[in-house]
Amino acid sequence: MSPQLYFFASIAFSLVAWGMVAFSYIWPALRHRPRADALRPLLILHSFRFMGLAFLVPGVVSPDLPASFAQAAAFGDIIAAMSALLALLLLPRGAGVVAAWIFNLWGSADILNAFYQANHAGLLAGQLGAAYFIPTFVVPLLLITHGLAFRILLQHQNESAMRESRQPA
Repeated sequence: MSPQLYFFASIAFSLVAWGMVAFSYIWPALRHRPRADALRPLLILHSFRFMGLAFLVPGVVSPDLPASFAQAAAFGDIIAAMSALLALLLLPRGAGVVAAWIFNLWGSADILNAFYQANHAGLLAGQLGAAYFIPTFVVPLLLITHGLAFRILLQHQNESAMRESRQPA
């Protein structure tokens, strides 16, 4: 089996494992909480996306790591981390929901862009060096929690709209 196949198998298995964790433990713990309370742990998790800066650290990654991938992934992640922190600060207010939407849209697009950049640049798994754990362990969790955040944002938005439509005029 080729090293690239091992790499993609690692990502796939991680996605399945984190999906099982989310389905069995994370979602049941969040689904009945108020929106701000449900979003808070997800935003805290994403505040650790500063780890993407590891793609810019010589010695952590191979000198052959494509700069187009490394820079897009690192700076996209740090923006996602800062927007998660901003959303956390604003959460108790309505602006926090808007910030959570912005974070979730940006963060999801950033991950999809990183996959695109990696493919476009011809990234080889060995070029990631010690940062190999980020796409194989962390990114699948981040993708799943973005999905959960979208569900929370949409679910609570729909519940609010239903409550408003039931109120007498």
